[in-house]
Amino acid sequence: MPLAVTERDRWLALALLLVAMLLGYLVLVHPWWTVPMQEVNVRVAELRDRELRIRTQLQQAPQVQRELAAALAQQAQRPGFLPEATVELATAGLVQRLETVVRQASPGNRSCAIANQSPLAIAGREVYPRVVVQVRLRCGAPELASVLHQIESGSPRLFVENLNILAQRYAFQASESGAGGLDVNFDLYGYLKPAPAAVQEPPRAP
Repeated sequence: MPLAVTERDRWLALALLLVAMLLGYLVLVHPWWTVPMQEVNVRVAELRDRELRIRTQLQQAPQVQRELAAALAQQAQRPGFLPEATVELATAGLVQRLETVVRQASPGNRSCAIANQSPLAIAGREVYPRVVVQVRLRCGAPELASVLHQIESGSPRLFVENLNILAQRYAFQASESGAGGLDVNFDLYGYLKPAPAAVQEPPRAP
């Protein structure tokens, strides 16, 4: 006598079938088909974004070249960089400039003199190479103000950093009487022109 199939049995069989189909999808279809297709779609999207960026760069290349040429022309008109080609020559130029402004502020070094000057090596590669000289002066206050003004307002552009001023009584060699003055330490520096970058070809579209 055949067994009667109840409604509950039908729903149970349907549930088991759905579970079997889900397990089959998770074991066979998803790792071997769905996941690779998702990775391909992501890769395609990345390539499209890259192509769009490259096309945009190619379209902007003439404008960038014009702006670069204008910037270089403007830079050439501004004597902001040190004129020397090497760090050694630029260091000598800084020292010479310092000696000149000190003589102008105090002829004969009667009230302002250079006590010490030494180049300071800057480690690392910089886009704009910096040339630094550590300076020690013994100056009166008016002469010091004149020296700093001439340094920072002249051409090429020079800068003063790490300025340290101490009050001290001393006697200059050119004067027999003692005079109140300032013991001044600072870093004097300027920048060399950056080396001209090699012209690179614009990126090509894939």
